[in-house]
Amino acid sequence: MSFPTGPSSGSSIRVMLVDDQVLLRTGFRMVLAAQPDMEVVAEAGDGLEALEVLRATKVDVVLMDVRMPRLDGVEATRRICEPEEHPKVIILTTFDLDEYAFSGLKAGASGFMLKDVPPGELLAAIRSVHSGDAVVAPSTTRRLLDRFAPMLPSTSAEPRNKDVERLTEREREVMMLVAQGLSNGEIAARLVLSEATVKTHVGRILTKLNLRDRVQVVVLAYETGLVRAGGGAG
Repeated sequence: MSFPTGPSSGSSIRVMLVDDQVLLRTGFRMVLAAQPDMEVVAEAGDGLEALEVLRATKVDVVLMDVRMPRLDGVEATRRICEPEEHPKVIILTTFDLDEYAFSGLKAGASGFMLKDVPPGELLAAIRSVHSGDAVVAPSTTRRLLDRFAPMLPSTSAEPRNKDVERLTEREREVMMLVAQGLSNGEIAARLVLSEATVKTHVGRILTKLNLRDRVQVVVLAYETGLVRAGGGAG
């Protein structure tokens, strides 16, 4: 399956809302419509409808609910993220310690937000994901992975450990701090580096390990035991 791609019209970020609750979609639409750099170009009430709409509509960022009839948001996210070129997905969840949120990240989502997130944070998340960053609040990342790390599959740990060995000592330091949920600014302060240098290190880590974004860095660090549940180094 492939989806229409291409530059946004003007400077607007094309957003799709996927939620089985019409009132929630209406609320999100009102918030987004007030932004000069965003437009809601599509809506869907479940995962199957979302996939159908995406076949004919260019979308940059999908706000995806997880608990929906017919096809849930996790499976819909997996299918959306299969093609090399695809819209970015932000999972929307009611609880920050939700197994659906973790599954959504594993399925390819660029992050997750709580449904009651302040409008300013939601807008910032959409812009961040559109620009290529991942959005998972550091504190929530730690709590989420501390809870679900034991469920991580171990089958890929051995080969991925060899990939991690290709990192320099500094890159391993940066990777561990990313995995503990620190932002680039916090990592820069911790390691006494410039934020630009940290960003460069993160980019090299992604390239060397063939990872899509910071979310995958976090998951891999836990899979390989580089970081263990509780936030400490492995």
